[in-house]
Amino acid sequence: MNKNLLAPLLAALACTAQAGALVDLSAEASRPATNDMVRARVFSEASGSNPADLARQVNGTVAEALKAIREKKEVTVKTGNQSTYPIYTQSRKIDGWRMRSELLIESKDFGAVSELLGRLQQMRLAVGDIVQMPSPETRRQAEDEAMRDAIHAFRNRAAVVAEQLGKGWKIKQMNINQGGGGPVPIMRGARATMLAAEAAPAPIEAGESTITTNVTGQIELDD
Repeated sequence: MNKNLLAPLLAALACTAQAGALVDLSAEASRPATNDMVRARVFSEASGSNPADLARQVNGTVAEALKAIREKKEVTVKTGNQSTYPIYTQSRKIDGWRMRSELLIESKDFGAVSELLGRLQQMRLAVGDIVQMPSPETRRQAEDEAMRDAIHAFRNRAAVVAEQLGKGWKIKQMNINQGGGGPVPIMRGARATMLAAEAAPAPIEAGESTITTNVTGQIELDD
């Protein structure tokens, strides 16, 4: 074998032989995050024989809804799913068409959303579901706190292992994963429609979500 190729291989083997023991560890920490944002899905839906007529009807309703929503500065809105599909008879022939167009509204003002949903239902929109969740800034704060706690717990575990073996240590590898805090359903379907039908602010408890950070990694013990 060429000596120029053999030298790096021998050096790598020597480093491996001299390396300390490797220990896999994991730690986890959780922090609460206030569900300070509410999201609601509303939609306009119509059926008929003429797709063009349906589009004018549904799009007109949605356009009026957008005007009403934009009057509330504390509420944001974006378009959701839009679909048009055929209605079949038992003999699998097209008997008509159904069109549906959705809007998603979000706000930290739960009362404003509740009031708005009542108004939108009076405008012939239906309420699909209502969920609550931490706002992006609230979630980030909880994630940072949970990450600090998880890393601290990981280092403590590493120190315990090294102390029991009478060795020093250093972090060889670390992976950080965060989860939790997804949307929490408040009301769906008929219950959401009932809330909207009140056409007035309804008391909605924000509650909390749990943000969890999991740290996995590997430490190397000194020789």
